[in-house]
Amino acid sequence: MQRLRNFLQQHCSDAGLVEVIEQVATISKDIAHLIQLGDLAGILGSAGQENVQGENQKKLDVIANDLLKDGLAALPAVKGVASEEETLPVGCNPEGRFLVLFDPLDGSSNIDINVTVGTIFSILAAPAELDGGDERAYLQPGKQQLAAGYVLYGPSTLLVLTTGNGVFSFTLDSRVGEYVLQRENIRVDTKTAEFAINMSNQRFWKPAMQSYVADLLQGEEGPLGKRYNMRWVASMVAEIHRILTRGGIFMYPWDSREPKKPGKLRLMYEANPMTLLMEQAGGRGSTATEAILNVQPQGIHDRVSVVIGSAEEVATVERYHAL
Repeated sequence: MQRLRNFLQQHCSDAGLVEVIEQVATISKDIAHLIQLGDLAGILGSAGQENVQGENQKKLDVIANDLLKDGLAALPAVKGVASEEETLPVGCNPEGRFLVLFDPLDGSSNIDINVTVGTIFSILAAPAELDGGDERAYLQPGKQQLAAGYVLYGPSTLLVLTTGNGVFSFTLDSRVGEYVLQRENIRVDTKTAEFAINMSNQRFWKPAMQSYVADLLQGEEGPLGKRYNMRWVASMVAEIHRILTRGGIFMYPWDSREPKKPGKLRLMYEANPMTLLMEQAGGRGSTATEAILNVQPQGIHDRVSVVIGSAEEVATVERYHAL
């Protein structure tokens, strides 16, 4: 069985990038341990404060954020970090070559009910002329990511990773404290019969999305001509992992409750890294009107509509929106 370090040394020629990915993996082991302990570690419940997104933070949101921020800042290769939980990026080492963006605990509303959560990360090249604390350094379209991945904290802890040459999955062997390669060159079926969306928001979507989902629900008798199953975990990591495992489509579209925002999910912490993974596995990521990886961010906390999954189904959603 191939361990993560050996895999990275064989598949990535940049020693600095390897070091950054290994550090994320090491920190994720600490987060996984805390999650397994749950209330025994005193990490359940609210932290009693809101993040920059206006969301109530869980205790483990804060803990995971600090672990990642401090651990990555200690690396000479990291010039700066940006977190979904913090207003501004943090400059680290002026001579560093990489910027790391992360959602420290995706799906944290699931923590208190012991349902799957995850960590999402994205790695960019650091512009030489800008400080790691300068927001402008991070405003790169997703197609410029050097690596991306997530850690899924479930019945087993999994690290799913791409450095631009396919998608690979590692399982944490708690007996030895190491991530071990389990799935190589993951591929997503081009078609799907599963979709994931929060149906309680249906009345707020654009007519095109309402029409598409209504046609899904008609099954064999509808214009799409087949039966679909719906899934919803309220954790993007869990939703994307299911698609990478057995195909499907995940959608979090624009809705009219906040019409000035183009979507709910964060472009740089969620949509970009997950789309890079999906496209490396043969799937696609779209806003329903354009490729997510082509979106030029205007700020590090930009939001975006998300349609990610099996390539043919994503194309079908785009056709509905082009009518």
